[in-house]
Amino acid sequence: IEQITRGPDYHHFYGYIGHVGNTPWNRSGRYMVALRSNFDDHMPEPHEAADIVLLEIESGYTVEVIDRTLAWNPQQGTMLYWNPEHPETQLFFNDRDPESQKVFTVLYDVEQRKRLKEYRYEDTPVGNGGVAQGGGWFLAINYGRLSRLRAVTGYNKAYDWTKGVLHPENDGIFRINVASGEKKLIVSFAQLAQALHPTHPGVEDTALFINHTLWNRDGDRIYFFARGNFGTRAKRINAPFTVNPDGSDLRFHELHIGGHPEWGMGHQMLGEVEGRQVIYDTDQKKVVGTIGTEEIIPDPEGDIALSRDGRWLVNGWGDEENNQYVLYRLADGAYVKTPPYSRQGQAHGDLRQDQAPCWSPDGSKVYFPAFADDGTRQMF
Repeated sequence: IEQITRGPDYHHFYGYIGHVGNTPWNRSGRYMVALRSNFDDHMPEPHEAADIVLLEIESGYTVEVIDRTLAWNPQQGTMLYWNPEHPETQLFFNDRDPESQKVFTVLYDVEQRKRLKEYRYEDTPVGNGGVAQGGGWFLAINYGRLSRLRAVTGYNKAYDWTKGVLHPENDGIFRINVASGEKKLIVSFAQLAQALHPTHPGVEDTALFINHTLWNRDGDRIYFFARGNFGTRAKRINAPFTVNPDGSDLRFHELHIGGHPEWGMGHQMLGEVEGRQVIYDTDQKKVVGTIGTEEIIPDPEGDIALSRDGRWLVNGWGDEENNQYVLYRLADGAYVKTPPYSRQGQAHGDLRQDQAPCWSPDGSKVYFPAFADDGTRQMF
């Protein structure tokens, strides 16, 4: 285990779980991309930018600032994704206009050190929520609405065109064509409220939001959560859905498989049910297998990521002070656990330090965030 970034002047972190192929490494492993900030004690204000940095691995993870963003948070960063169509040189991240506070997504080229494209939509200013694993598209959501309804996943005080509307018809999940910029609303909050009405009668009075828009490996299905009332557990809505990329076949899944599930192969998800790490089939809507044991994987609800070749699962879990990881080989059940790594009591709230493991593209390394000995968030 190696610490690859250093303080004490800056915090460095990638900011999002490595599910659905998401990774800080470019395809060859020459670079890692991350965020850098000089504070860690509050949610960023609209004017407080984070640096977007490249770490060049061969030169000892030297840090180069390549851009800055005003759309970020400690838990999910700025939704950095390498572009699957150009995984060596292009990446996506979110930003916002400093005057209008409208969020948009950037496509950036690290060879040219410049922005190639900005996906700005004046009527519905949305940001990247997940890139198709095969490339060509990304899903976009309203981070201004998230800022109001679940601050930990939103961008503080970002513009929200749906303020005061519980179930807007013009907001939900958008699909963006990377090449053309064409935008399509594939699921609306109005549709979700209607789908939830039979099982969640309180939905009529609940403002909904969306988290974790996850595209499967084959690119033909999306899994996400429709949520509401996250300030109170008594009336909380936390409803899993799947939908096809064109907006067809919207399905509510009665069985909840944990807050941070991962796509396996085909239409199977990896998640948690009754304290077990399970394989859940989204076609059959049922558990079709289990992974490991309670001793091997003590908290299947933790952050998980499957390696690109599908051979290894990493699971992260934690207590109030530390995070820990297990790497599990699916073929034969071999596993190894890491020592605990500090989260310095940041186990809850908007500044929490989640486990957020990410695989390298070749499956030989796992990135994870932790607090270093000097008290700064760093990359390991």
